[in-house]
Amino acid sequence: MPQLLLLIGLPGSGKTTLAKKLQAECPQMQVISTDVIRGQLFGNEAIQGPWLLIWRAIQEELQQVLAAGKTAIYDATNVQRRHRREIITLARDLGFTHITGIWANTPVWLCLTRNKRRSRQVPEDVIWRMHRQLRDAPPSLEEGLDCLIRFSESQEYGNCTRIVSENPT
Repeated sequence: MPQLLLLIGLPGSGKTTLAKKLQAECPQMQVISTDVIRGQLFGNEAIQGPWLLIWRAIQEELQQVLAAGKTAIYDATNVQRRHRREIITLARDLGFTHITGIWANTPVWLCLTRNKRRSRQVPEDVIWRMHRQLRDAPPSLEEGLDCLIRFSESQEYGNCTRIVSENPT
């Protein structure tokens, strides 16, 4: 069953760490990261660049994952409802039949602390703006998700079997 795991959360919430752990435990999962795509396209993850180029690369990578019969993990903040709906619509149009949202629900203070330790820091005002966007329009099944997992720091990252098996068919 073509499946997409849609990561949702602030910078520093643990999305990329979760994606890497899932992929390490489950080789049939392929991470699609907007940070990596920006690095490939523009030579630096911090360069935002034209969204249309990034969007085309996302589409191509999703198609490749489908062709390979793997599960896609989409690693981006996805804090805006509009962006979540766009990626869900694209995934459905491409042929993904099951989409699970995984909301890395990490407190904003912890995200800000982690951000300060990074070599590539997101401006604090941007993290606060994203926090308000996510708070005011939290992810929900009504956006087109088949399943929504609220993931917090107190939980173990778990293995892919648990993540996949929690999804109703």
